[in-house]
Amino acid sequence: MEKTDVLVIGGSAAGVVAAATGKFFHPDKDVLMVRKEKTAMIPCGIPYIFSTVGSTEKNIFPPAMAEKAGVRIKYDEVLSINKDEKTAVTADGTNIRYEKLIIATGSLPKKPRSLPGVDLEGVFTIPKNKEYLDSIQQYLKDKKKVIVVGGGFIGVEVSDELNKAGLEVTLVEILPNILNLAFDKELAVRAEELLKERGIKVVTGTGVKEMIGQGQKVTGVQLTNGTSLDTDAVILSVGYAPNTSLAKEAGLKLNDCGFIVVDEYMRTPTPDIMAVGDCAEKRDYITRKTTGVMLASTACAEGRIAGMNLYKLSALKTFSGTIAIYSTALDNHGFGTAGLTEAQAIAEGFDVVSGTFEAPDRHPGCLPGMHNQLVKLIVAKDSGVVIGGEVIGGSSTGELTNILGFIIQNKMNLNAVLTAQIGTQPMLTASPAVYPLTKAAENAMKKIMNL
Repeated sequence: MEKTDVLVIGGSAAGVVAAATGKFFHPDKDVLMVRKEKTAMIPCGIPYIFSTVGSTEKNIFPPAMAEKAGVRIKYDEVLSINKDEKTAVTADGTNIRYEKLIIATGSLPKKPRSLPGVDLEGVFTIPKNKEYLDSIQQYLKDKKKVIVVGGGFIGVEVSDELNKAGLEVTLVEILPNILNLAFDKELAVRAEELLKERGIKVVTGTGVKEMIGQGQKVTGVQLTNGTSLDTDAVILSVGYAPNTSLAKEAGLKLNDCGFIVVDEYMRTPTPDIMAVGDCAEKRDYITRKTTGVMLASTACAEGRIAGMNLYKLSALKTFSGTIAIYSTALDNHGFGTAGLTEAQAIAEGFDVVSGTFEAPDRHPGCLPGMHNQLVKLIVAKDSGVVIGGEVIGGSSTGELTNILGFIIQNKMNLNAVLTAQIGTQPMLTASPAVYPLTKAAENAMKKIMNL
């Protein structure tokens, strides 16, 4: 019987951060992390292995952060948990007794079992598994055509990378636009047009009816609109499901969507067991509804919360819901979003106004590296509080999207945004006179004031 104070199951972003944070805040405790793979992937970097990064070897998530913090690492798989006896059994037969347990088992890509032909050779998903990803790259080496199913962030990024690698790519999305759940239509259309300009065929408003095969290999896809497309391979990017079979078998409570139920301290209803990352229940920061949003940034935040609250709760150290902050890059164009879109806000019953402004991200605009920067703010009309924002721009898009996240998390209203002090520099930012974030807030304020 092996003993530890804190057992962390899972060694990707959430598990590593939870283990390292737990050891930092509780240095006298022994922290053991059981990690199945010796080489875990950087989740957000996976699409880029197909061209920009070039291989999985250059996209490894190292356990160094946990090791440097003093966390012990066991490369093995936990097969079962006994929550009453506070023990866990691994594949090599080790029985581990713990005092506190953090489950960080992540998520698995969805593969619709009811879809005819889904198990044909050449039909892939995008898991966080190095060997599987290597097999995709190997399979595609002599191929010419590929169909990517699903126009969310991963589907879009994979499509763009495969296009860079020289393949003929068709992206199929059942919703009216790609990135439809993250951006309002006028911004989503820009991303769609950019993909088309880059040589990717984009088919929206229709789903996949079946995979067509010759022998055991996929050779085409039939769409629900009756169209048939030839292909050498299919990559399914239709979402991820929480990896909670271990928790379910242990008798932990799951919500209706299969996530492990947790509170704002990341505690499950079972004493001394926490859950973080993709396997843990999420609530939307604005609506308070449960949501299926899965982000590495959210997972890391949850890992920190769990690590800090292992032995002593702090009212200031809680996770109050996911703001859903996303960003992506297509060529030199950045797209970012935080909080609710205007369409989502209206559907939820909010009375909202929006403010949009576009200007160069350098001043003057003739400076090298200039890129137009568009900011859209979604604002609750009764309070003036910003509940969502979207950005299209250049390389600064990611950090500006993070600023929108700070604004939403701190419930800043338009007056606070308009009077916020900003630093500007000709080569790094837009002009202080027409700073897109400030001007978008100004335009939203005009609507509220009926000016």
